[in-house]
Amino acid sequence: MRIALFVWEYPPTIAGGLGTYAQYMAPGLVKVGHEVSVFTLNRGRFPTREMLDGVDVHRPLISDASNVLSLIADHGLRRWGAGLKFFSDIMIYNTLSATKLLNDLIIEQGYKFDLVSYHDWLSGIAGLIVKQNSDLPCAFHVHSTEWGRTNGRGSEVVSSIEKTASDIADQVVTVSNAMKYDLTTHGWKENKINVVWNGVDPLKYDPDKYAKKDVQAIRRKYQINEDESMVLFVGRLTNVKGAMELVKSMAEVKKRSPKAKLVLLGIGEQENEIQRLVNTLGLTDNVKLQFEFISEEERIQHYAASDVCVFPSTYEPFGIVSLEAMAMAKPVVVGARGVVGFAEQVIPNGPEKCGVHVNGGDPIDIAWGIDSVLRDKEEARVWGLNGRKRVLDAFTWDKAVSETLKVYQKIIH
Repeated sequence: MRIALFVWEYPPTIAGGLGTYAQYMAPGLVKVGHEVSVFTLNRGRFPTREMLDGVDVHRPLISDASNVLSLIADHGLRRWGAGLKFFSDIMIYNTLSATKLLNDLIIEQGYKFDLVSYHDWLSGIAGLIVKQNSDLPCAFHVHSTEWGRTNGRGSEVVSSIEKTASDIADQVVTVSNAMKYDLTTHGWKENKINVVWNGVDPLKYDPDKYAKKDVQAIRRKYQINEDESMVLFVGRLTNVKGAMELVKSMAEVKKRSPKAKLVLLGIGEQENEIQRLVNTLGLTDNVKLQFEFISEEERIQHYAASDVCVFPSTYEPFGIVSLEAMAMAKPVVVGARGVVGFAEQVIPNGPEKCGVHVNGGDPIDIAWGIDSVLRDKEEARVWGLNGRKRVLDAFTWDKAVSETLKVYQKIIH
């Protein structure tokens, strides 16, 4: 099968979970015998075409058209202000990429493609263009939605692109049953929606690969002693990730576990607000703030050094970070209220228990979850081992590739 894959972020540019997905999915499809052409955003720093891990990567050069867009855009788009340039970049990337596929690769060079996949609204425009100008089968992958990311206060233009991209697709693929339910409640056709969980690389995320000295170096960086507990949060510092509620929860955790220290690692618009909150609550000794985007290798080292990983999201369509922590044999505390894929990953009770479900909007409940892990080290160790087994059984990228191909085969046959 020859597949055209439109995704706005692709290595070496990875901004979040979508980029991580593409990083593993495209080479994974190649590994099992398929040909993949990726079309991704290029702001001028990278080659316009190259082979990476067997994937034919296309990055058409874009130009800034925001001044033109401001003349023809409706009021909703004009409200983006400086963000209009981002919309312009996305529009130009989609248009050039779809045109390159249709006119250059297919018509001029004679490539025969079997299927087109496009991911989120950021590549949905390309899907719309391809579908209007060809009879190629299309799969629309939905990793998140505008209404979910913004708690219903987002752009009507973006939501319209998402809905139309789903309507014209032959099948829709999303990342969790929670997301499928959310999409159907917003009027999407349930019989077109397929759930394929994301994965993690258990060979890369392997606790046996990390020596004690590496772990100790991380803990020393944050002044966490051997007899203290490292609570780790990794993620964007935005409202839906629950970082503010997690900091508030540490005031409660401190009462019962004064030697527990939270390492909060990430970047986002809440940085100043979080810093003020830590100071106001008098938690400077118990909360260590690291406002930076670190490499994947450094992130894995942080997992290795931690005692428990906490991700109290209130909107998280899938959430790869919990899988990463579980693969590193760490017990996890996860938000499980709302549209949150964590609830499907983390088993909260029984012999296969690997973590704790909490209400990510409630600091008291988050504190209870953290306490549940910290009170018994041996029990927490078993939960961590169960988490790694859970990943190996259900959440590898090989399995994600296999399940995705089942949907693609359904489309073309």
